[in-house]
Amino acid sequence: MNSTAYNIFRQAALFILTPKCFDNYFIDFNFTDGPCFSATLSKALGVFLILGSLLVKVPQILKIFRNKSGSGINMFSVTLDLAAITIHMAYNFVKEFPFSSWGDTLFLAVQTVIIGVLVLWYNKATIQSLLYLIIYVIVCYVLMGGLTPINVLWSLTSVNIVIVVAGKGIQAWTNYKNGNTGQLAAITLIMLFGGSLARIFTSIQETGDPIVIFTYIASSSVNALLVFQLVYYWNSNSKQEKRKKKKKQ
Repeated sequence: MNSTAYNIFRQAALFILTPKCFDNYFIDFNFTDGPCFSATLSKALGVFLILGSLLVKVPQILKIFRNKSGSGINMFSVTLDLAAITIHMAYNFVKEFPFSSWGDTLFLAVQTVIIGVLVLWYNKATIQSLLYLIIYVIVCYVLMGGLTPINVLWSLTSVNIVIVVAGKGIQAWTNYKNGNTGQLAAITLIMLFGGSLARIFTSIQETGDPIVIFTYIASSSVNALLVFQLVYYWNSNSKQEKRKKKKKQ
């Protein structure tokens, strides 16, 4: 391999490998290094989660758009979820943690705010939907533009567990009252659950921050509850979809 090809290969590999692990694997041919295996697995999972996050809530967005309805989606729950995602994103951004350990929250934030705007829009709250977007952009600037001290971000992150549980818990309660999961998309719920589980491992490996780790543990727990409801109310959801199709016909 010539030097140009080697340099390109090395730069590409360093998206997942640390320089030390690259040397271990491709110069010393040492494939039994435990810490390198854990670090590489964490990086690979992080990159996979970031790529997955590009589409994780798209099924939810498309379902709302296709049905022209946000029925069954609790706006307060969406807003709390967005708040939790944004606080987590801002804290990791300001702390300069590796992008692979939190980058998925950037795309989750964009998709969640779109869901909030669409739910308001289809509830005939046009002005409120535009204000929702404008206010969110302002909040992001305040949190990540150097206007918010790190100790304030730390305090916000410390209560993020409560926000995460409350946001998902409210949606779970709405599902329970309605007897179905409404416009919630199955693939989105399953991917969020899997992603939050994987993030426990990547957070341990790449940040070591207990607040970040416990936040993902809490998120995994409440996401598991929503997935359980999805399975439990599956027949009810199917009947609801059939009734809507008959009405359209």
